[in-house]
Amino acid sequence: MSHATDRVAVPCPSCSPGAETAHEVLNEGGHATVRCSECGHVHKTELEEEPSIERRVVVSQDGDSFTAYGEMHPDDELERGDEFLLETDEAIFQVRITDIEVADGGRTHRADATDVKTVWTRAVGNVAVDLTLHPRNGKHDSSRSVKIQVPGDDEFVVGETTEYGEEEFTVQQILVRDDIYDYKFQRLEQNGDAVLAKDVKRVYAIDENATSAWSAW
Repeated sequence: MSHATDRVAVPCPSCSPGAETAHEVLNEGGHATVRCSECGHVHKTELEEEPSIERRVVVSQDGDSFTAYGEMHPDDELERGDEFLLETDEAIFQVRITDIEVADGGRTHRADATDVKTVWTRAVGNVAVDLTLHPRNGKHDSSRSVKIQVPGDDEFVVGETTEYGEEEFTVQQILVRDDIYDYKFQRLEQNGDAVLAKDVKRVYAIDENATSAWSAW
């Protein structure tokens, strides 16, 4: 959630030593390399680091949770549903905000970063998707439940046959997570209805592996 600096205002020793002009940052660092937008002169200059604040971030992932601390700009506004990258000692996680706790202990859907105490999030870069698979003959006593790990931006489409590892299935219905409001319905069952994996609560599908085994007999 840090803000990368692409353009800065600094004096140019070639065309404007006494006044600041717009420069493109070519290489960041203590003494950054910049190029003047007015005359094209490339030179070194010392850039002031952007201010940042650190806030507690709780991440939920596959039923477990852990706490980390993320840096953000004081001017940031946080809102439920926003996604950002959280860097920890172990890995970098793509997370989605599910709730925000402010300094007085209250919960809200939107807040300025300076007012935030804790950001509650869910990891959405890679997610676990619950499947209920049943054979094409409709015998639900032969159904089975499995969990697959998929990239959060993968899409499940009603009516399409999908393959992940050893599992092959044709999607019939998709339940959307309760905390997602971007979809008109929470249960999708029309051919062509599509949901991102990170928004899925459960997928109901025909088990094509079972169908193939049954057909062989």
